[in-house]
Amino acid sequence: MDLDIEIARKTFIAESSDLLQEFENALLSLEDNTEDEGTINALFRAAHTIKGSAGIIGLEEVEKFTHKVESILEQVRQGELKIDSELIELLLKCRDHIASLIELPERALSGPSSLDFEAKLIGALERYLNRDSGAEAIPVVETMTGSPSERPDGVASDLWHISLRFGRDVLRSGMDPASFINYLTRMGEIVSIITLHEKVPSLHELDPESCYLGFEIDFRSDFSKKDIEDVFEFVRDDCSIHILPPHSKIEDYIKLIQTLPEDPLRLGEILVKGGALTEAELEEALRIQAEGGCVKEGPEGVSVCSIGEILVKEKMVHPEIVEAAAEKQKKAIEVKTQETKMLKIDADKLDQLINTVGELVIAYANVAQHSNRVKDPELAESVSVMSRLVEGIRDNAMTIRMVPIAETFNKFNRIVRDISKDFGKEIDLVIKGGETELDKTVIEKIGDPLMHLVRNAADHGIELPEVREARGKPRRGTITLNAYHDAGSIVIEVIDDGKGLAKDKILQKAIERGLISQGANLSDAEVFRLVFEPGFSTADKVTKFSGRGVGMDVVRKNIEALRGTVDMRSKEGLGTTVQIRLPLTLAIIDGFMVGVGDSRYVIPLDMIVECVELDEEARDDALKKRYLNIRGEVLPYIRLRDFFNEISRDLRYENIVIVQYGGNKTGLIVDELFGEVQAVIKSLSKIFKQIEGISGATIMGDGTVALILDVPHLVHRFEKEESAKG
Repeated sequence: MDLDIEIARKTFIAESSDLLQEFENALLSLEDNTEDEGTINALFRAAHTIKGSAGIIGLEEVEKFTHKVESILEQVRQGELKIDSELIELLLKCRDHIASLIELPERALSGPSSLDFEAKLIGALERYLNRDSGAEAIPVVETMTGSPSERPDGVASDLWHISLRFGRDVLRSGMDPASFINYLTRMGEIVSIITLHEKVPSLHELDPESCYLGFEIDFRSDFSKKDIEDVFEFVRDDCSIHILPPHSKIEDYIKLIQTLPEDPLRLGEILVKGGALTEAELEEALRIQAEGGCVKEGPEGVSVCSIGEILVKEKMVHPEIVEAAAEKQKKAIEVKTQETKMLKIDADKLDQLINTVGELVIAYANVAQHSNRVKDPELAESVSVMSRLVEGIRDNAMTIRMVPIAETFNKFNRIVRDISKDFGKEIDLVIKGGETELDKTVIEKIGDPLMHLVRNAADHGIELPEVREARGKPRRGTITLNAYHDAGSIVIEVIDDGKGLAKDKILQKAIERGLISQGANLSDAEVFRLVFEPGFSTADKVTKFSGRGVGMDVVRKNIEALRGTVDMRSKEGLGTTVQIRLPLTLAIIDGFMVGVGDSRYVIPLDMIVECVELDEEARDDALKKRYLNIRGEVLPYIRLRDFFNEISRDLRYENIVIVQYGGNKTGLIVDELFGEVQAVIKSLSKIFKQIEGISGATIMGDGTVALILDVPHLVHRFEKEESAKG
């Protein structure tokens, strides 16, 4: 049992994390449009779901506090409370407190999970709840869909209509029908009352202890349908009571039904939750259905009426409200069906699957090599089929690991908002390419570096509104997060239109710290790379968000640990762009194997443009000019034999593999071309991690190891060497 609870709690924590992120995103969205009903409903659903789930697994503190938040949101949803910046700020703090309560098994003495902090939040929430009435407001549910209530004269009414038929034995039970009608006057105004006496028998058949009367009452009141029905609670079993709401309330009922959480409820339950139907009416309708008291004729013969048809026929609910509830039920079923298509998988199990698929790829390579040696046609055919299957399994497994980067991007809305409020700035965060997918492992590790970059852009990049106006810029600054695929990599850009970096100031700081010598001639790219040195900062003041020179070096290290690169471009007064390039995956790639000396290397296939044979004449010409001429195109090159100090061979012909990175082409001169391979990436030990130009290794089918080339670092190293040569 304890194990089941632990599993349930883990599931709750994972789901609550997503819901709290939705909650935060919705609040930030409401700052721009405080009356967006869809966003308000999303807020309420998130709080409602967290509260319910917390109660199920016994997290009472979470349940009680979230209930307070839900009460506020219910008032907002009903239009009784207006969203403003103060309330949004309070709800954001409540969101953080709920997250702390979920994450921390025990309360901390201070911080967002402490009792003092919670007491302050509850006090603020209760001030909102009691703002209008001096007591906690209880939402009055009076909403329905559809047509006007029917009166005996057939005229549409804007009043409650009560159709009342007292039972024959009501007087014998000691009840006075007139007293119930008189009690209604305490709850509102009886506008009209029609006494129905058609069932009164002739004088000689009349029983003085029996009741034969009925009443049609038009009633004006602010009470709910349930409250009105409760007036007749003591005679409910002996009477026939139908209550239809005012015509003006119909749209309200429809609206409330539409905003109910997407729970898989029955039609009657939806109407009860929406306030259009009472429990007693639902029980009566179910009884009629069970006894076959309502039948209809159709193409397939006579059948029992549906619950909706009974409710309309018995004048318990307007037809339009039943239609709205049926539509809500259909939508809830669709949502539930969609949810059943999604299966949450433990991350460790997914990693085990990828590892197993990697071993399968290596085993297949061994089988393929053996098939090539024995030259057996039947074996070759089987290996061909196996190749397609292994490739399919690999692609499907890798697809499971790929997740959109939008979720990571959206988390920065809160950071930008908080910095804007703290420093009086006006900043818009624009997200582009959120649908771009990236390996789950990469996504997890890129979050912190991106957070540092966004904080720096908001804190030090974007100027104050008055400063921007003085410089001829819009008052509102913009930070853009952009992601896209390029040549087998994913590119992530953090772009701001702020004050940019002062190149002279960076150089001066670098000289003071001894990073460069006085008079050094550096390109713009080299100058801006100095920003990523440990402890380097040009900030004029330190804030709680940034400015201490801690972070940018961590950004570079974390990105390089993912086999990625980071570059910076900036123009003083115009803004800064930080560009990150990362591999799509850290597990299995399609590669192209080449030979250099006695070694084997794998180049990521997505980066290869073409392969060209390099004869002796072209090679000699390249050595003289330090570049290649490929069909009239000037191409810089790297001779891998020299780069890795491989043993020289006297070869008449060499080959050049043209790779593209960052929009630029570079030639890699190799000895031999072996063709495409599936490479399972294996990390190198710490001893070899400092080797430039190598990102990992892979095991071939014959058990030999091939090194995987790190093309971005090769290109950067080449550019650096060429720049040094002048």
